Amino acid sequence: MAATRIDINQFLELTRQHPVLDVRSPGEYNHAHLPNAFSLPLFTDEERKVVGTTYKQQSRETAIKIGLDYFGPKMRRMVEEVEAILADHSAKTKNIPSSDARTILVYCWRGGMRSGAVSWLLDLYGFKVYTLVGGYKKFRNLVLEGFKKSYPFQILGGYTGSGKTELLHALRQQGETIIDLEGIARHKGSAFGNIGMPLQPTQEMFENLLYLELQKTVENPAGPVWLEDESQRIGLVNIPGDIWKNMRQSPVYFLDIPFEERLKRITEEYGDLDKEKLLGAIDRIKGKLGGLNAKNATQLLHEGNTLESFRILLKYYDKYYWKGLHNRENVNSLLYTVDCKSVTVENAILLLQSSGKKPETR
Repeated sequence: MAATRIDINQFLELTRQHPVLDVRSPGEYNHAHLPNAFSLPLFTDEERKVVGTTYKQQSRETAIKIGLDYFGPKMRRMVEEVEAILADHSAKTKNIPSSDARTILVYCWRGGMRSGAVSWLLDLYGFKVYTLVGGYKKFRNLVLEGFKKSYPFQILGGYTGSGKTELLHALRQQGETIIDLEGIARHKGSAFGNIGMPLQPTQEMFENLLYLELQKTVENPAGPVWLEDESQRIGLVNIPGDIWKNMRQSPVYFLDIPFEERLKRITEEYGDLDKEKLLGAIDRIKGKLGGLNAKNATQLLHEGNTLESFRILLKYYDKYYWKGLHNRENVNSLLYTVDCKSVTVENAILLLQSSGKKPETR
């Protein structure tokens, strides 16, 4: 039975149950891919370049022959890699029907010859294969269109040290729908936000991950979607323009927590991190922080007085956040202040009460 070509919506539905293979080159995959897809490249980056150049400068037929020369020696290894992927998937998946245990999804850039060649091989061997019509390009179009939709956001605001990320997840425990932008971006959103974090995704990969999170909210509409108040730029990635605009027009629930409580919190959170990286972060913002403040914060950190060093930094970030908070249209009609005595996940109860919801009892 030949491989079955399916549209993007069918393909994404099947990704919930079956492994996905990205047969583009490693460079294309590393730049961005469907979340959770495995890389099984038909060509290396250099081989792809040779085939593409031959196609343009000589002929389609000559390019295909060169491609076959590259493909042939890899066939057995590719089949064995897919067997291993499916075996691992079956071991992790409970109650999977035997008829589905050999099902695999395949895509390339545009749903052309690369996915066609690999799906032919896998089908020949006996796998049940589905390929994506339009390829990864079709998925990207869907992502960009998805950002143009309107979403019922509610924004969790508060100065640095308010414990917003933990509170966001506490809201999830209360049955609320959330999207953790900093989790997707792998960055905590300040000059210090990359310290102790894994490498950030590319902009395109960030968008792919964000889109799938947004889709979950569409498929299971259960009231508002909570997000943390962010600058549009989170480290090296940017929140897409339409989503950012949607966020800036949404209600903001501002956690008003005493300065000393927040200072204690960030000292506990960042105090044990690599001192050189902390000093590097201070150096990156010294222009905005001011020469004297930067000098004093640096000296205090060298002396081991983390608390007082962070006191200087927190005052700076409070001013910076206040400006960003109020730099939106109709802010007075969007802003709701939630008075909190300390930094605790119990503030989730206060948030839900402020937003007109009854907290769950456990």
